[in-house]
Amino acid sequence: MKLSTKGRYGVKAMFDLAQHMGEGPTSLKSIAERQGISEHYLEQLVSGLRKAGLVKSVRGAQGGYLLGREPDKIKIGDIIRVLEGPIAPTDCVSEEDPEICSKAEFCVTRAIWEKVRDSIADVLDSITLETMLEDAKKIESERNLYMYYI
Repeated sequence: MKLSTKGRYGVKAMFDLAQHMGEGPTSLKSIAERQGISEHYLEQLVSGLRKAGLVKSVRGAQGGYLLGREPDKIKIGDIIRVLEGPIAPTDCVSEEDPEICSKAEFCVTRAIWEKVRDSIADVLDSITLETMLEDAKKIESERNLYMYYI
């Protein structure tokens, strides 16, 4: 299973909003520049995230985007599901509407795909934007400590 740029860039954009929370609305242009994402592509991603309530838009000269919820309430799985669709390595084990084939109840491989789906969902749902912010602080702290000793 491979994530497309939708999911990867969507997580980056949401993390950027989390990092700049409290500074007022953030423009797509500034997110695009900081994250190296096309502003036009980012507009498409944010549209879906806004419809799902994960981001809020603010109109006007000082407008932009804000997180729709607190960072500890936004799971990475939420972002991925909005942008990529249900988490599933195959259609027969989709989270939303699995396509059940005539061999489903006897299919040995289906159980494998269910375990893969559940494992991926567990990981994505165990990480929030707040978790990412904490991880970024640790990395920055370690980097600063390393730079101090050089």
